[in-house]
Amino acid sequence: MEQLATSSPQGSSDDSPVIQSFKVYKPCDHTAPIPLLPDEYYSPTPADLRDAQATLAARTQSLINAPLQTQAMRASITKSRKDKWPFITIRVKFPDRSQLEKVFPSSDKIKSVYAFVRGCLREDVKPIKFILYQSPPRKDFKVSDPSVRDLTLADLQLAPSSVLLLRFEADELNAPTLTAPLAPSILSQAIDMPAPPTFDHTPTVDSQHQKLQDSSGGSTNKLAKWLKLGISRFHKLRVTRSHSFINREVGLACLVLSVV
Repeated sequence: MEQLATSSPQGSSDDSPVIQSFKVYKPCDHTAPIPLLPDEYYSPTPADLRDAQATLAARTQSLINAPLQTQAMRASITKSRKDKWPFITIRVKFPDRSQLEKVFPSSDKIKSVYAFVRGCLREDVKPIKFILYQSPPRKDFKVSDPSVRDLTLADLQLAPSSVLLLRFEADELNAPTLTAPLAPSILSQAIDMPAPPTFDHTPTVDSQHQKLQDSSGGSTNKLAKWLKLGISRFHKLRVTRSHSFINREVGLACLVLSVV
């Protein structure tokens, strides 16, 4: 079970224990081997392509057929989104890949995230300015920017969870080999990052062939309904013509016998 650091660095004004708790993650272990997957694993199946095409077509139609929205309608949609995600999980990644994670109310502003991070820093580093940003593409979340400062976390499109990168103005603190300048009380609560999923079974050619069969609607022995209907009609027509030919031959034979 994961530990939760229950300290409360400066940040949100909410006293809820869910909001005040946070997590500290150690840098990822780069020595862990990366599982190798065959090229067939990345080949999309016909079902994948159909799903992607259907999703793209549905999105295109929704944009084309979308009605014009009034300001009241847009405000209602924004409110529904905020009601859907009342809390936002923000994870701040330092240059050494250490990470701080905290849950904020979606109505909070970016200055609450800055205050939380600054409260976790060492005393000698707290006066140094830093920037929180996302990349790629590069997008800075500066408190000095009115277009960022006056918006809530939900308005900044950070819901339901987001990862923000941190960069200090002092370049010597941005070295990836330098331990994150967090307070000793914060570093002592650091835990390992959750282990990534393992791929115990690598797909083979047979499994890929079976996957293609499944995506096409079953095994190769099964026929589509329209093809079955065509074959059935063909058999009926052939039987009818055979009966006609037999009846004609029998009639000719009877005629010959009657003449003889």
